[in-house]
Amino acid sequence: MNAPWKPAMSGQRDPFHAFVCDDHSHDLLAMVAAEMGWAPEKVNKGGMRNAVQSLSVSASPQILFVDMSESGDPLNDINSLAEVCEPGTVVIAAGQVNDVRLYRDLIASGIQDYLLKPFGADQLRDALAQAQAVFFAPRDAGPERPHLTTAVIGTRGGVGASSIATSLAWLLSDKQKRPTALLDLDVHFGTNALAMDLEPGRGLTDAIDNPSRIDGLFIERAMVRASDTLAILSAEAPISQPMLTDGGAFYQLLEEFRAAFECSVVDLPRHMLIQHPHLMADVNVAVVVTELTLAAARDSIRILSWLKSNAPQSRVIVVANRVHAGAQEISRKDFETSIERKVDVLVPFDLRIAAQSAKLGKTLAETAKGNKVGAACVSLLDAVIGAAEDGDAADGKPAKKKKGDSLLGKIGDLKGLIPARKDKVKA
Repeated sequence: MNAPWKPAMSGQRDPFHAFVCDDHSHDLLAMVAAEMGWAPEKVNKGGMRNAVQSLSVSASPQILFVDMSESGDPLNDINSLAEVCEPGTVVIAAGQVNDVRLYRDLIASGIQDYLLKPFGADQLRDALAQAQAVFFAPRDAGPERPHLTTAVIGTRGGVGASSIATSLAWLLSDKQKRPTALLDLDVHFGTNALAMDLEPGRGLTDAIDNPSRIDGLFIERAMVRASDTLAILSAEAPISQPMLTDGGAFYQLLEEFRAAFECSVVDLPRHMLIQHPHLMADVNVAVVVTELTLAAARDSIRILSWLKSNAPQSRVIVVANRVHAGAQEISRKDFETSIERKVDVLVPFDLRIAAQSAKLGKTLAETAKGNKVGAACVSLLDAVIGAAEDGDAADGKPAKKKKGDSLLGKIGDLKGLIPARKDKVKA
């Protein structure tokens, strides 16, 4: 039963387990399992309930045979089984209900085959042989694409970086149909799960406390699903509990994401650049979210300079968020001159859309479809995809300089903007 973002894993898994309700099926399965070189003792008494309980505390086999004869709600029970099965497990079900609609529903839910009881030895051999062939068959994943890791970094608190991160993750998963992981590294005050009306769970705090537990199975069970193609890992750690980590858990999580998803979006608080700079080592695209203010311009300069020195492989995209028409502290032109590059995407401020997004528990991009804000989010998606496919590590062409290269010189330029701002206020 394949989870939408996790490929099958053939290593360190028993080839076969079975859970059956009657003695005849038990003996027949044990005999055929022995013929195929599998351990007969892996055929267990007990049906669906026993299978769910057992697999919730142990690794799933390559092939799972489960008897649904005692199941009162087969489809619901299959969904419960899917929650504890590792991705890639090939499931064969058996039962006494001869109903073509049930058969179609079970196949649509992800099982490989459904056998009507009583079944014979030849029928069982054929079903198990086909399941084995399916498990070891090459997965047709379509055209191979390298993993896309995007870090979203806010230049200041309150610029809306988390809103941009959730929107980008939603667009990658919904519009691009790419299995996507969203990692919120604001462990104490993160809002990614809240923005999608989800409970964050304990996955991220468990990972920090026990990095040795992080593997494919941990990722599958710890992440919260927002949709079939989007999963979130976040936390609401107690504010009395300091985050004691060297960042190894975060790096390991990103490693597992690369194996399990096509895309990763990391909502990266700016202080993480100082504490854990290694997190940027494999980031393809860095989205720097800012506002058009003097303080944000100063911090944009510093962050862009840091990225150029410490993450040269990352393509940088600058997003000006929550831009009020005609009421900015610094004009876009002056802001771009100060940071010595263009603003790639400008997201207009729309209080109605922002409020509606919060009330509905949906991302800004989803709520603003057909709106200027939604169009800007789509432009960001296109810019991220284009930057990743381009493979160019340059962070944009610098604007013509006025005062030399030093950071002090750039901040001097910024200070020259203050009088103009004051004159405007007086007027």
